[in-house]
Amino acid sequence: MNSSLPLEISTADAKPIIDQEGGCLLLDVREQDEYDVARIDGSVLIPMSEIQSRVGELEPHKEKRIIVHCKLGGRSLQVAHWLKEQGFIQVQNLTGGIDQWSVEIDPDVPRY
Repeated sequence: MNSSLPLEISTADAKPIIDQEGGCLLLDVREQDEYDVARIDGSVLIPMSEIQSRVGELEPHKEKRIIVHCKLGGRSLQVAHWLKEQGFIQVQNLTGGIDQWSVEIDPDVPRY
């Protein structure tokens, strides 16, 4: 089963999905120290450096939408590709990452 979702999703398009209860899993793949500085409410932290060993934690979401983000969108794009290779169907990368989120959606999220 292939997903018709585009690999990239803008912050504006992601916001209503993230706000909808159960709309998606928001996966933060930054490191703990970055998460401690700034985070999007409701996000789940699994650093890119740990994703291979912790992928089992995502199994309950295998067929649900997962929006992956990092600081600027590079690491999360790599993780999104990798998750698709592991059989996760509805994975999208948040274009511009948490930095873009801070600029366009929530200025209370610190930029670093």
